[in-house]
Amino acid sequence: MNPIAAAATSPIPSAPSPTGKLRGAAEQFEALLLGQILRSARETDSSEASDSMSDFAEQELATVMSRSGGLGIAAQIVRGLSGQ
Repeated sequence: MNPIAAAATSPIPSAPSPTGKLRGAAEQFEALLLGQILRSARETDSSEASDSMSDFAEQELATVMSRSGGLGIAAQIVRGLSGQ
């Protein structure tokens, strides 16, 4: 089957719901805050390479924490902005 025919027969992906977009944005915001908290908790004088690696690790940890419920900030934002 050629790529055009395959694309024509494949289902059209649905757009994310407004609530899904709101939740994603709220989780990103919470991850940003958690990243700042983790970064301020680490006060070491090390090389730039390890600083970059630590920054990356902290941001990934913050993202995972936020998606797992984190501090509950994302849930509060979603409730507040969606009128629930």
